[in-house]
Amino acid sequence: MNLKRWMTLFWKTLLAGSIAAIVAGVLLQFGSGIIKFKGPADYLFYLVILFGYGLMVSVYSQLGFFAYMILNYTAIGVFPKKVWQYIQLVLAVLALLEVMFFRSFVGKENSQISDLVVGISILVVAVIVAYFKAKATNPTAWIPTIFFMTAITIVELVGGLKIGVNNATVFILVPLIVCNAYQILILHKVLNAKKS
Repeated sequence: MNLKRWMTLFWKTLLAGSIAAIVAGVLLQFGSGIIKFKGPADYLFYLVILFGYGLMVSVYSQLGFFAYMILNYTAIGVFPKKVWQYIQLVLAVLALLEVMFFRSFVGKENSQISDLVVGISILVVAVIVAYFKAKATNPTAWIPTIFFMTAITIVELVGGLKIGVNNATVFILVPLIVCNAYQILILHKVLNAKKS
């Protein structure tokens, strides 16, 4: 990975996050109609805010991605590869249990239905992304991809979950999961890019 490749990944991830935030914001507004627009300038301003919000979530996602890369690199040096695979699997399951059950039963923070929907959505997307990642690279990519798309996404989502508003959670989750999926799916192409 050189600076040029990293910058390409950085800008494309920013764009992916911004587009995802605009789509999520427009769909949430269309579904709920909470914001009352007075004219075309309000619509334009709303889109600009969504775009900027997508940029911020994208940067947050990239911080999580590089934190995972450092964690993975360090863990591979500390644990045998098979042990690290099992640790990632256990941590992914614990993160999903935290979102889907522990918050509702122990913390009484939110309704169980909302937590189940968030957890199942994250798991479904993680399995789909892991399938395409393993197909594009090799079968050993399943567990690291599942771990990244579940545990790391949930850690990044903690702030949004604490708000306790379903629309806010969706508004944070959509660009976050799009950015995470984009980064993990494109990583092997970025690392194996041939010099021109």
